[in-house]
Amino acid sequence: MATTRRDFLSQPAPENYVAGLGRGATGFTTRSDLGPAREGPSEDQIKEALAKRAAQLGLGDAAGKKDDAENDNDERYQDPDNEVGLFAGGVYDKDDDEADRIYREVDEKMDRRRKRRREAREQEEREEHERKHPKIQHEFADLKRALGTISDEDWAKLPEVGDLTGKNRRSREARHQRFYAVPDSVLAAAGSAGELGTTVADGGESSANAEGTTTDFAKIGQARDKVLQVRLDQASSAASGSASSVDAKGYLTSLNQSQLPQSAAQVGDINRVRELLESVIRTNPNNGPGWIAAARVEELAGKIVKARDLIARGCQQCPKNEDVWLENIRLNDAQNAKIIVAAAVKKNDRSVRLWVEAMKLETAPLAKKRVIRLALDRIPESEALWKEAVNLEEDQEDARLLLAKATELIPLSVDLWLALARLESPENAQKVLNKARKHCPTSHEIWIAAARLQEQLGKAQKVNVMERAVQVLAKESAMPKREEWITEAERCEEEGAIITCSLIIQSTLGWGLDEDDDRKDTWMEDARGSMGREMFVTARAIYAYALRVFPTSKTIWLAAADLERTHGSKEELWQVLEKAVNACPRSEVLWMMLAKEKWQAGEIDAARLVLARAFKQNPNNEDIWLAAVKLEAENGQVHQARELLAQARTEAPTDRVWTKSAAFERSLGNQDAALDLINEALNHFPGSPKLWMMKGQIYEDLKKTPQAREAYATAVKAVPSSVPLWLLYVRLEEKEGQLPKARSVLDRARLAVPKNAELWCESVRAERRAGNSKQAESLLERALRDVPKAAQGPLWSERIWHHTPRTKRKPQALEAIKEVDNDPTLLVAVARIFWGERKLDKAQNWFEKALIRDSDYGDSWAWYYKFLVEHGTSEKREEVVKKCVAIEPRHGEVWARIAKHPSNSRKSVEDLLKMVAAELN
Repeated sequence: MATTRRDFLSQPAPENYVAGLGRGATGFTTRSDLGPAREGPSEDQIKEALAKRAAQLGLGDAAGKKDDAENDNDERYQDPDNEVGLFAGGVYDKDDDEADRIYREVDEKMDRRRKRRREAREQEEREEHERKHPKIQHEFADLKRALGTISDEDWAKLPEVGDLTGKNRRSREARHQRFYAVPDSVLAAAGSAGELGTTVADGGESSANAEGTTTDFAKIGQARDKVLQVRLDQASSAASGSASSVDAKGYLTSLNQSQLPQSAAQVGDINRVRELLESVIRTNPNNGPGWIAAARVEELAGKIVKARDLIARGCQQCPKNEDVWLENIRLNDAQNAKIIVAAAVKKNDRSVRLWVEAMKLETAPLAKKRVIRLALDRIPESEALWKEAVNLEEDQEDARLLLAKATELIPLSVDLWLALARLESPENAQKVLNKARKHCPTSHEIWIAAARLQEQLGKAQKVNVMERAVQVLAKESAMPKREEWITEAERCEEEGAIITCSLIIQSTLGWGLDEDDDRKDTWMEDARGSMGREMFVTARAIYAYALRVFPTSKTIWLAAADLERTHGSKEELWQVLEKAVNACPRSEVLWMMLAKEKWQAGEIDAARLVLARAFKQNPNNEDIWLAAVKLEAENGQVHQARELLAQARTEAPTDRVWTKSAAFERSLGNQDAALDLINEALNHFPGSPKLWMMKGQIYEDLKKTPQAREAYATAVKAVPSSVPLWLLYVRLEEKEGQLPKARSVLDRARLAVPKNAELWCESVRAERRAGNSKQAESLLERALRDVPKAAQGPLWSERIWHHTPRTKRKPQALEAIKEVDNDPTLLVAVARIFWGERKLDKAQNWFEKALIRDSDYGDSWAWYYKFLVEHGTSEKREEVVKKCVAIEPRHGEVWARIAKHPSNSRKSVEDLLKMVAAELN
């Protein structure tokens, strides 16, 4: 029988057919399924197959539209609150909060670490921007200050500023439109207007021109000197680093002193203000400040009766305004004021200020007490009234009873609790403070008072109240800042509570600081601030705490020792230095400081013991060797000093040790031994300039000029960068009369060490000493072009004193100060100019500026001492000598020459100061 079923098994499978896919089969692919390796269908072929399949199924473009619809489901159209994917179904829980908090703390800590550097960088950028782009007010600051020298007559002569443009235009139009006949007298006067009279009147002070006006040359010279002096002061203040040359405080003071003429204020301003205030109180009669202002305007105008009437009307219109009542009381006399204040307190019986004013109007103590007690009956919770009542009591017991009642009514007043504790006995005071602490748990003042009470009882060291205070205040979140604790410590020091001051610093100085917050620099700055306020106990406590945290910091130990040296006793300084050398045994500076202090106190054997201990901790240290040699030499132990030097040359053979050895023999007069040591040392250290200088100087002392010349010539070849060697060589040739040779040496020196101010200055001086003034001036001009501005101070000083007429020295000094930033030699030159003009106060001021600029420059000290010998007091001279001895200056053109001379090796700083002052001229 014929069948109608199609034999589908023999038919080819449709495209993309996967066997068992409808039943959930996944299938797999083998190598035989893949067939031979060949390129798959392209994208166009796939699209064509899909379109053909859709046409067979009758779907048309539905598949394409469906794909487009699926593609339209982009992330851009998703709801942000309906998250999908990784964040779908997320819940923000406590762990997320904890993570956010940790991240936030880390960010804050990192920001705190970078804060100081960021602020410093921002400050530098801000200063750089202000320096490159100065404000207009800064550019014209000197002109503003110069206006202070103009007299009132000159101000009055200034014309009023008007519409100059329109005025000029109208004047031109008027000239074109109007014509007038000029009289002959005007033409004759115009003809003789150009003639000048050159006849000087008697005394040479004035001259008259053809118009009859007089020129006062003396006043012109005085004005010129005054302007130059002001500009010098401005240049000095600007060069000293100030951001602006305008003195803010002085400017405000001058504004306060300048007042308008009273007549002008009465005629113009007061009438206008009166009209405005009358409009205010008429439109708003309940405005208390308006009534007060109107009354004060009348008081300013001198109409006190009208002012009283106005303020009385104000009291009627504003009966609840205590300011109006107080103004009314102020404007009336005492008798009327009592009547007014009585009416005021009836209207405002809750006003503390009015009750206090009523009390002040009474003269009898009983009446004052009666008024205050009436006030307390109405306002028992007023702390100010209770304080006034306590202050009125003369009996301590009555005051204590009042304070006891006050603390019951106002338990949150810290001041009342502290006042009550001060009046109680020590035992009861402790109970009072305990009660106060319960009522005011966030008050640090009560804890400080408790610590001071323990100090009075002698238990401060046993019971450290401040440690407990820090714990409680931190728990209550009421811990003050570190700066506030330092202020409280300084207040305790000022009031004599020394132990409490130290305990406050010990317990609170590290509060709020992490290990990464530059704690050492912060504490050093805190200590310097306390020292600047003359709170030395607080500074000492800060250093002690910092040394407990940083026990091996040499910087802190040196600062602490300097504090004890300046403001402490000798024993305290020794204790600090003993602790310092034990904490930092490798610091030779601390060892030598301790030995020096012992030596200066007369403890020679103790100083030797200190140096012996230093040798054990720092073997073969040249500084300690030389300190021991100096100790023995200064005390006359020549043989021991020589043996120590010989041992040092063996164990610590440095060029400095050899130099000191030769200098020691030279100071004793053993020139041959010194030369032998120098020649031996130069074999080991041919590049040491000091050895070469000493060799040439010894030959000069022995009058062996050829050998000295040879030594200097060899030295400048071995050490061409040493300026002192070149100078010694030049001065030797000049002393021998070989000026061409000296010039040649100076030319070579300037090539070897270019742009050096000392070499250029020596060239100028050599020509000046030889009488070649024009050549000297030419070299000086070249030097000012070649040498950097920061090092031009000696050159400007040379120019002011030797190449400028006396009458032009001050303008020259002004120009120099603008060019050079506070060079000590230049400041001394300006001081000497004022000294020559007998302006002693200004001279002294400039000498002190020079010392502040560079205290190590000995010539400045010598000039200042020379000035004080002639014009100063004995106390001021002693003060300057004391400061100079403490600083021990080492540099200076004349100072170095005298101090390093062998005959002055054992002279004190005071002796050297007087010798240098005598040498100067």
